[in-house]
Amino acid sequence: MNTAHTTWQPPLIWRAALLLARGLVGLLARLEVTGDVPAHLRRGPLVLAANHISPFDPVVMAAACQTRGVAPRIMATAGLFRVPAFGAAMRHAGHIRVDRGTSAVHRALDDAATAVARGSVILIYPEGRIGLDPGLWPERGKTGAARLALACGAPVVPVAQWGSHEVLPYQAPRGMLRGVARSLWRRPVIRVHFGTPVDLGETAAAHPGAARRATDRIIDALTDTLAPLRPDEPDLPRHIDPGRPSDSSRVHRRSA
Repeated sequence: MNTAHTTWQPPLIWRAALLLARGLVGLLARLEVTGDVPAHLRRGPLVLAANHISPFDPVVMAAACQTRGVAPRIMATAGLFRVPAFGAAMRHAGHIRVDRGTSAVHRALDDAATAVARGSVILIYPEGRIGLDPGLWPERGKTGAARLALACGAPVVPVAQWGSHEVLPYQAPRGMLRGVARSLWRRPVIRVHFGTPVDLGETAAAHPGAARRATDRIIDALTDTLAPLRPDEPDLPRHIDPGRPSDSSRVHRRSA
């Protein structure tokens, strides 16, 4: 089927959810969004690659994207799609289910590639999980985001965020009420910055090692984009979540 003229449009339920997310983040925190998405990329094709530090991140990213006129389709864990009513809303909004740890995970990349080819903006967390780096810096990434971009020829914009870890704890919903109550009282600052498109340095996914090298460049770009958002916390975050485990096995080493 020829899809050249079939451009995906965000359904009303997702446009409404973006507005709701902006209101919710504004209630719980002070959102500061800097940088931008080039106007010609706001409706895709585009891959947004974001760091992942909290269960609250998707809400923050939705709010930040709404301020920039972007309605991304999110690659989200399969568990969210199994939640009654919420899962149906996710599917209707056009988000893409990722069955991590199963053979079906490849289907998600195929679905995302089809979506990008039809002009969608895809939001993906290249780390593949909420990061467990001791300093909350971006971890060594999975290759999905890079393979998607290389396969489609779509540009990748790094989106760094900082502060969402102060709203919801890692173990949410456990401790969620306490975190929300604290945020309502303190209203922490959440910063989001849209960086410049990443030069992946490869023209074809078939080149040996292309996906790994492109992934490292994406994580490098995310790290560089995040650094100015946390100038007073260069090593460890001030806010310590006692329920968050620490894992140094995937610490990202900058590519040469």
